[in-house]
Amino acid sequence: MGTFEKYLSLWVLLCIVVGIALGYAFQEKIQVLSEWEFYGVNIPITLLIWAMIYPMMVQIDFSSLRKVGQQKRGLTWTIIINWLIKPFTMALFAWVFFEYIYGAWLSPELANEYIAGAIILGAAPCTAMVFVWSYLSQGDPNYTVVQVSINDIIILIAFIPIVQFLLGITSITVPFNILLSSVVAFVVIPLLAGYLTHLYFIRNKGKEWMEKKFLPRLKPWSIIALLSTLILIFAFQGDQIVAQPLHIVLIAIPLSLQTYFIFFLAWKGGRWLGLPYTICAPSAMIGSSNFFELAVAVAIVLFGINSGAVLATVVGVLIEVPIMLSLVQLAKRWKY
Repeated sequence: MGTFEKYLSLWVLLCIVVGIALGYAFQEKIQVLSEWEFYGVNIPITLLIWAMIYPMMVQIDFSSLRKVGQQKRGLTWTIIINWLIKPFTMALFAWVFFEYIYGAWLSPELANEYIAGAIILGAAPCTAMVFVWSYLSQGDPNYTVVQVSINDIIILIAFIPIVQFLLGITSITVPFNILLSSVVAFVVIPLLAGYLTHLYFIRNKGKEWMEKKFLPRLKPWSIIALLSTLILIFAFQGDQIVAQPLHIVLIAIPLSLQTYFIFFLAWKGGRWLGLPYTICAPSAMIGSSNFFELAVAVAIVLFGINSGAVLATVVGVLIEVPIMLSLVQLAKRWKY
């Protein structure tokens, strides 16, 4: 596990500090930057998110889909957890906490935005970091590649209707065309670019060159883009965070509970289905973690850079690494 991944929560905290400081020091310039939009999409944020997601898409080997029949039970259980259970339990946790438990501290408008951010986060199961969690928990790497590849394809089909349905339940109306443009911009385009790049280098340079030369050079740009995106988000949201620091904690509680709940459900279900440990572990990890890059991007497009929805997705980034490391330790302790 690299230094960046290991200390991701620390980097996010530093980005909060740096972003808020920049927001206060250069308030007028930051405001101008936040207004650079094209059809409601912030241009600097969009470019950074492309730089952040593209390196992850390059790593996906879709030829691994030929192995899909080797672990039918594991893949079926993963799909059920990721797409038929997780988005709906996330919506339930968010609704109970933000609407009722936190009702005395949050305005109805802000509560709805936090619920929306949680729903978007819950409807985007992990794509990249699950490779780290699978490796650390000694999961089957071939199975992990297959489940991630299938997950990416399902995102193209299921993400839009699930988000639209759940946001509709919470009385937040989201036009279908905005969700569609978000998925095209932040999933289809980088996925297609990554696939074509992967195909080109495998054919012309070989797999070893791509993995040892190209990907290591690309990774720092993804890290820089992620940190820069977070700094910009917190620069745009600095006033709101300074005025209401307690909200970070309030958001973190239901997101954390949801993560542990999904892991335990996926783990127990995998054991009941008789999955081997090397399949059960990555199956539980992919549903527990999130494709937070996509979630942040969609929240920005749907609700604006200064919204509570964006803040909720960013808090998801903040808590993910320490929680997932604790789940890795649990999986290794329960190894069978």
